[in-house]
Amino acid sequence: MFKIPLKNNEKLKKIYEVVSKDSELQTYWECSNIIAIDRLHLNDHGRVHITIVTNIALKLLRMLHENGVITNIESDHKMSYEDAEVVVFLACIFHDIGHVIHRDNHAMLSATIAPAFLEKILPVVYNNHEKARMISDICHAIYTHREGASPLTIEAGVVRIADALDMKRGRAKISFSQIGSTSIHSVSAYAIKDVKIEKGEKKIIRISINMANSSGIFQIDSLLKHKIKDSGISKYIEVYAFIEGEVEEKIINLVKI
Repeated sequence: MFKIPLKNNEKLKKIYEVVSKDSELQTYWECSNIIAIDRLHLNDHGRVHITIVTNIALKLLRMLHENGVITNIESDHKMSYEDAEVVVFLACIFHDIGHVIHRDNHAMLSATIAPAFLEKILPVVYNNHEKARMISDICHAIYTHREGASPLTIEAGVVRIADALDMKRGRAKISFSQIGSTSIHSVSAYAIKDVKIEKGEKKIIRISINMANSSGIFQIDSLLKHKIKDSGISKYIEVYAFIEGEVEEKIINLVKI
């Protein structure tokens, strides 16, 4: 099981311990990658991706909380901020599990599969009424992480953006050279050298993206921008993209059609 910063959240700690021991869930993550990597030749959508997304999401959520942003589990359900961290954690670990069935409509499939696991996991902390509220907001965050369904909670917006920020080259199990593709998607993805999340100058959160090549703009303008715009929390985020040095890195030598 991957590590996350628990930050003295006892509820999150108990949930994390249950998840860590769930061998069935670990197998589901492996099966997700059989579809994503072995059959569709996409990037990792299992443990590696989940680790990155979860850590980013908790960082974003905590930055918002530290700056006075109230989560929806607090405002709508009269629960605690600690519960919001549990919502985000569980939404992150289940958001791509629908890949065990298919890539198409995987957000809907993930939101369909997750409740069976959540019914086992949540009772270690929550009573039946609380469990129902948690499942509602967890599945909302899972379903809205993809474009086409707008997040209606702070927690869901955080999960959506965290998923989009797993854009740094080198995290995938399939390398650019193995894919052998010269599409704008593969080239622009490879152009992203680093992503940093810091305190913003004008807004709460600043996302700094270091590109090796100008093609990385496609990832930011065509993908990340729309994820942030429709996240419901765009007013808290500023994005800066830049290329270090005076010379851009050459990514491809030739394109044949």
